[in-house]
Amino acid sequence: MQRPAHTSDRKPIVSWALYDWANSAFATTVMAGFFPIFFKQYWSQDVALTHSTFYLGVGNSVASLIIVILAPILGAMADTGGLRKRMLATFASLGVLATGSLYLVQAGMWPFAILLYAIAVVGFSGANTFYDSLLIIVSPSEQRHRVSALGFALGYLGGGLLFLINVLMTLKPELFGLADAAAGVRWSFITVAVWWTVFSIPLFLNVEEPLPENGRRGVDIKGTFAALRDTATSLSQYRGAWMFLLAYWLYIDGVDTIVRMSVDFGLSIGLSSDNLITALLLVQFIGFPAALVFGRMGERYGAKRGIWICIWAYVGVTVFAFFMETALQMYILAAVIGLVQGGIQALSRSMFSHLIPQEKNAEFFGFYNVVGKAAAVFGPVMMGTIVHLTGSPRLGILSVALLFFAGMFFFRLVNDPADSKSH
Repeated sequence: MQRPAHTSDRKPIVSWALYDWANSAFATTVMAGFFPIFFKQYWSQDVALTHSTFYLGVGNSVASLIIVILAPILGAMADTGGLRKRMLATFASLGVLATGSLYLVQAGMWPFAILLYAIAVVGFSGANTFYDSLLIIVSPSEQRHRVSALGFALGYLGGGLLFLINVLMTLKPELFGLADAAAGVRWSFITVAVWWTVFSIPLFLNVEEPLPENGRRGVDIKGTFAALRDTATSLSQYRGAWMFLLAYWLYIDGVDTIVRMSVDFGLSIGLSSDNLITALLLVQFIGFPAALVFGRMGERYGAKRGIWICIWAYVGVTVFAFFMETALQMYILAAVIGLVQGGIQALSRSMFSHLIPQEKNAEFFGFYNVVGKAAAVFGPVMMGTIVHLTGSPRLGILSVALLFFAGMFFFRLVNDPADSKSH
């Protein structure tokens, strides 16, 4: 495959980072915010709280399992056929359509809501495989921590801004010509779909994907599976990448479980949806500058040190959450999460990009996303099952700390590639 000539031209870098601004609207308004609240209080209002937590966990896990199966194959296909942007467009479109369709789901129709939500998560997660792989194309090696952090920072800011508008749509529906708060939530799904679509356009216009070796883009089934076999038979060459993925699998499971289940947890211990929405907004707007700071920290001190700080902070989050009683304590927790969430995501992505062969970037980022989603198969179900069996949401959130400790065990074995160049 032709290697891209890296450039510090800001246009493709900013256009690439704007996709984070685009799709973070889904992560914030839908995944972390309104879907868990609306699912519990509107679509499944006649279902027991512990049962609805279990169903939400299963919905997240099924979507993740689909990505586990598809991502490595599609990543290798994108590498051999030069199809990263086309596959990104396909999965993003799937996510956009499913998200917009949530507007149509009426009260009590929780199975249909879960189905559309799972489809949207597949679209969101699948598109991220190809978006992440474009990091190597748009960014030179020495700027990768900063560029990765820019994407997450814009994601927090963009996702937070739209979420703020969506919150106003529910608190003051009359200002938007809406009948009530439920209409505000339903219309918010439409705004996410439009936002995701519009701000994805710069990436497709301004990021150039190199052609494969044969000079033609297209599906090469034989080449795809040959590439996967070559990777499987050359594992020892990429030991650092695989050891990192093992650690990442565990600690990012903890992060994703907190993202997806924290609102449900807050509702289960008696906090109001208004308190939880305020906490989510805190995470978004603190996450914007914090992600940029961690990007600079990665350049100066190495990504590994920054990730260590974040993992330990998350251990503290789970312990603090176990004892949490008040809305003020939830806000303190949200501030801490905002400080480290973007950092651990940005530095993990850029650190991994230094550990993999450049010509196989979509395939390896397929494995990267598989690992994250494979972990997310277990995290929400683990938490939901513990809550279901014990009746204690606090034990459910505390159990997430086990994932961070397990991730630390393997992460200490990974060498920091910060000062090395990509393969």
